[in-house]
Amino acid sequence: MSDALLSVEGLEAGYGEVQVLWGISFQARRSALTTLVGANGAGKTTTLRAVVGALRPSGGRVLFNGEDVTRLPAHAKAARGLVLVPEGRQLFAEMTVAENLEMGGYSKRASRSFAVHLERCFTLFPRLAERRRQRAGTLSGGEQQMLAIARGLMSDPEILMVDELSLGLAPVVLHQLFETLKLLRDDGLTIVLVEQNVHLAFALSDHAYVVAEGKLFTDGPPEALADMPEIRRAYLGL
Repeated sequence: MSDALLSVEGLEAGYGEVQVLWGISFQARRSALTTLVGANGAGKTTTLRAVVGALRPSGGRVLFNGEDVTRLPAHAKAARGLVLVPEGRQLFAEMTVAENLEMGGYSKRASRSFAVHLERCFTLFPRLAERRRQRAGTLSGGEQQMLAIARGLMSDPEILMVDELSLGLAPVVLHQLFETLKLLRDDGLTIVLVEQNVHLAFALSDHAYVVAEGKLFTDGPPEALADMPEIRRAYLGL
């Protein structure tokens, strides 16, 4: 993938003495949606955390826009446009919707076009506009996930990494959010998605990677992966 915006090479990371990632490599092409799928505990979330700097890698490289950003702290990567929507949303529960969005747009990079980003978020998620003065902790699960994505978009990302979009969401809300990701991708945003709902992820993705036990198991176009017997058995229930 010569047009990769993000290249992860041989990434190794873990927690204390426990190594979780054993040489993970993947790429994310510009203006494409790339998915990492795998079972619980496969290392998907750890991969994203190591890429964005929330966890310090013990080996490997992270190249973003051709620059080696492996050792940069999370705030420095976010300032360059490498933004994570974390698993579990991690909103500021006591703050309003508007205040959470302001927190997303605080950086020098994002603040230049704050009003434009805010209007875009409210256009994508009209429900957030209606609830802009409501505390985030009182929103429904679906509304909180909308807010988490919108807060990420307020950071003016070049690449948006979304961890476990479907967690705890009703199917109708989940389909709406996947449609939103499709709109963003079609509008030119580069997206990396970690997702357990493999059916939906494959339907949306341009390229997919399967992670197993902290290693890359295989990768390819989603339609090709969906035809592999081991993938069909393990992840598609077929």
